[in-house]
Amino acid sequence: MDKMTLTDEELILAFQNGDRDAFNHIVNRYKDKLTNFLYRFTYDIDAAQDLAQDTLLKVYINKDSYKQIAKFSTWIYTIASNLAKTELRKIKRRKTFTISDLSTDDREFVIHRSDEDSFENEEDNSVSGKILEKCLDELDNEFKNIIILRDIQELSYDEISKILQIPLGTVKSRINRGRFKLKDLLKQKGVTLY
Repeated sequence: MDKMTLTDEELILAFQNGDRDAFNHIVNRYKDKLTNFLYRFTYDIDAAQDLAQDTLLKVYINKDSYKQIAKFSTWIYTIASNLAKTELRKIKRRKTFTISDLSTDDREFVIHRSDEDSFENEEDNSVSGKILEKCLDELDNEFKNIIILRDIQELSYDEISKILQIPLGTVKSRINRGRFKLKDLLKQKGVTLY
């Protein structure tokens, strides 16, 4: 059987039944997605990679706790999200933050400064990424997390509801309010969205 064509749920079932190669396929399928997801919480690539490894280790150790009543992606992102929240609490206690550039490919928002025609060179894109990062970081965690899950990770409302364990209506409301707050923060920094 070709494991590349198996669904996530079929892979975890095979792994639960003793097929270690199935776990390798899960790792290959999710390591980059998890790192990207976790980077949005920490803004530190090394921390994001460590948290992604921790997430995959938890999947390995707790493989039997996955039940096929939910999508595998919901389960793994819930684990990652919980680890990220723990890491954020540690960072806040230490009062240290690191900021690095966002890739232009990973952003939902296209940013232009109102005092310039466009960001056409790499340096300007780096500046716009830092502005977006700073604004995301200024959002309350309830809005920051939901914007990351929806607009950056592109998860469905239903998946977000399960990951954050909040009602679907609350998800939609927080996304709208979070986007509004983010746009307001960007506007305060002289940035307009198109």
